[in-house]
Amino acid sequence: MIHTTVGQLGHFFVILSFVTALVATVAYFLSALGLGKTSALTEPVEEPQLAYAGESGLGSKKAKHKIPSKQTSQPEAADKDDWRTLARWAFYIHGAAVIGVASSLFYIIYNHYFEYHYAWSHSSRALPVQYMISCFWEGQEGSFLLWLFWNAVLGAILIRTSGKGSLSRQWEAPMMAVFALVQAFLASMILGVIFGDSFKVGSSPFLLLTEAMPDAPIFTADPTFVPKDGNGLNPLLQNYWMVIHPPTLFLGFALALVPFAYCIAGLWRNQPLEWIRPALPWTLVGGMVLGIGVMMGGYWAYETLNFEGYWNWDPVENAVYVPWLVLVAALHTMLIAKRSSTGLKMAIILTIATFILILYSTFLSRSGILGNASVHSFTDLGLSGQLLLYLMAFVVLAVILAASKWKYIPADKEEASVYTKEFWLFIGATVLCLAAFQVIATTSIPVYNKVLESFGKISNLALPADQVAHYSKFQIWFFVVIALLTGVGQYMWWRKLENKKWDALITPGIVTMLISAALIAFGEMKNPVYMALLVASVFALVTNGTVLLGVMRGNYRLSGGAISHIGMALMLVGILYSAGYTKVISLNNSGLLISKQEEFTKDNNKQNKENKLLWLNQPERMGPYQLTYRGKRIEARDVPGYIPRQDVVVIEGDFHGIAQRDIEQNGKVYHKKGDTLALYPENTYYQVEYREPSGKIFNLYPRAQVNERMGLLASPDIRHKTDRDMYTYVSSVPDPEAENTWEKTETYSVAIKDTFFLNDYVAILDDVARTNEVEGVDIGPNDAAVRAKVRVLDKNGEHIISPAFVIKDRMVAHPAEVSDELGVRMQLNEIDPRTGKFTFAVNRTQRDYIVMKAIEKPLINILWIGTLIVAIGFLIATVRRYREFSKMQNKAV
Repeated sequence: MIHTTVGQLGHFFVILSFVTALVATVAYFLSALGLGKTSALTEPVEEPQLAYAGESGLGSKKAKHKIPSKQTSQPEAADKDDWRTLARWAFYIHGAAVIGVASSLFYIIYNHYFEYHYAWSHSSRALPVQYMISCFWEGQEGSFLLWLFWNAVLGAILIRTSGKGSLSRQWEAPMMAVFALVQAFLASMILGVIFGDSFKVGSSPFLLLTEAMPDAPIFTADPTFVPKDGNGLNPLLQNYWMVIHPPTLFLGFALALVPFAYCIAGLWRNQPLEWIRPALPWTLVGGMVLGIGVMMGGYWAYETLNFEGYWNWDPVENAVYVPWLVLVAALHTMLIAKRSSTGLKMAIILTIATFILILYSTFLSRSGILGNASVHSFTDLGLSGQLLLYLMAFVVLAVILAASKWKYIPADKEEASVYTKEFWLFIGATVLCLAAFQVIATTSIPVYNKVLESFGKISNLALPADQVAHYSKFQIWFFVVIALLTGVGQYMWWRKLENKKWDALITPGIVTMLISAALIAFGEMKNPVYMALLVASVFALVTNGTVLLGVMRGNYRLSGGAISHIGMALMLVGILYSAGYTKVISLNNSGLLISKQEEFTKDNNKQNKENKLLWLNQPERMGPYQLTYRGKRIEARDVPGYIPRQDVVVIEGDFHGIAQRDIEQNGKVYHKKGDTLALYPENTYYQVEYREPSGKIFNLYPRAQVNERMGLLASPDIRHKTDRDMYTYVSSVPDPEAENTWEKTETYSVAIKDTFFLNDYVAILDDVARTNEVEGVDIGPNDAAVRAKVRVLDKNGEHIISPAFVIKDRMVAHPAEVSDELGVRMQLNEIDPRTGKFTFAVNRTQRDYIVMKAIEKPLINILWIGTLIVAIGFLIATVRRYREFSKMQNKAV
């Protein structure tokens, strides 16, 4: 059935959102110009006065232009603006249309309307609801829609709060003009309108398969064809972090627009300083949310990917990390803008740069320019030119406006002294910008190559072969400096360095050296770079901790900066130990070559040395642990934990299975033998039993999906301990196609107590005895059944194989017994009472095994704790700055 109505409705909402965003842009622009006001008053006013370091009081420079008065004593009727009223309604309708688009798209995904290309490409019937939500933003169109949604929400909040004071009302029109313009550009990305034969604006998420793939043979044969199922969500994205990480990240992107819009509005209104106070709380919450979003992505990578860490300096990771660094730098310069002309200029530049860098990161990840350089990048949907236009439009707008209004920023009368807090905050912001530049300069190599190719040149530039080493060797030193500056800067901020004396830092310095020396000696730290980072981090902890104690005695609301810096220092300590002192414990000391695959033979057989081969149910020593691979496990939707793979016959392509025995967990029977149960897709787990020296046992369940499109996708399982994580993942598993491939049948005729060789093992037929129980066969009084007991010896002990011989209703059955540990299937085919010989048919196959890697990551929890503390510090600072602005508004009303 073709469900075209919902798609048509969704596309109508897309067009409506685009048109209303344009209307809101024009209306707010005209309102900002002062048109449409019925009774607003204007009067000559002095340019807002700026006080900078070195001045005895307020500045004295006055402007010669007019701006709208603040209307502090005029009635509300004096503020009536017809254009603003139109703009507000247009933006509200725009927001409602965006919600309509999102609802239509999710309705299509949730109801499995696979005639739509987006649903077919990104979802499937087997996905649970939370992963259907992830499907929504897996594609480019859905992620643009998510960005649109957050911008619409923030825009509505800004409009609603603008009526609470004249200070807010005066910013609404110019600021929301920028907001609405951004929304118009974003809405155009999902417009999906074609002009003429080739000019396309946007990519619609509501395309039917027949429209997206008109030349597909299936539609030539059957134009009404609808697939029964979709391609499904990328297996790597089937993780709960992918449900919350993208929305958080895009909320951070949206929040970065607010200070940018305030900045543009301030320049537009010839008020280059006044925008900072209302923008500061939004900058703080934006830094908090964007930082959390970045770290959520890191934790997703840590839990899902197998590169053994949380940050791989992937180009798309870098493209998000850089705007956050610049946003934090902008935040610090905003704090000193009132007293420093240089700080104000820097705040304007960095606030603009943050938003431009977010647009640039969007261009990098969605234009296809990164190609195979990133695991996160999207393929080009024909939007690269449109993305470039989007980027350049705001670059040109911001640069021209800033250049034309630069004259309104007076210069400092005196040079900044090293004994002022402004100097140290400015230096800190500069170092953050240098760190960001180093990352983005290298990340942009594919862009340089593309630009040169467009001019007919061939570039030999390439991204670093070892990107982790390349970026880390620079970023470590940047953050050594940043950590030191946080301590000095906080002391300067709270006036602990008075009379140009540095005595106040002596005690923290001594404490830092004592703690650092103990940690270096105890941890046997020998790398001088690591020592430098440790000393700097400890110094930041000691100094900011001292400041925090002093501040908390007065007013805890002032503690946000110190708390954030303490969290940052803890993050650096966690990164230092978890990345610098990772210990591989799955060492292969057997001298055997585990695999001849390329990835296992490069780097002087490093992978062979660091991976352990485990045969099913055969214990192996690994460091202080005894490891045993206990077999494959699967995950049922209504059964907690994991169940043995052999307990369920999986119905291929249906995401269901038939229970081969009662499915029981923790004493509760969830399914009886023969029941059909729902399974999660691509969910083969491998149970690895760890026995500690104390005898305590714990199990890990790393996942290795053998995916038709992407090959082996290994996801780790992690045991979290207070001081370290045990990180385990599967490097190699048997080929699934070979698992059920049995070799040629071999026969053995032996008598009881005879010894024979079975698959390179010694086997002994111990006994053949009558039995009344054979699985799958009902033995009646007139039936007969016997079971053999074959004992197979190997180096780790013995295994018992017990094939049966059944005569039922004068019919003979030979139920096979399979030993996964030995890779043997055995049947008792004949019994010769004359000779006392028993004939067995034996097939051999690949024994079940895994190749796994296990590493310990010390003190990694300090990284996650530090992230939480940074967020708390940002939150406290946000509340403080918001209250300050609210009080200022209330005074102006």
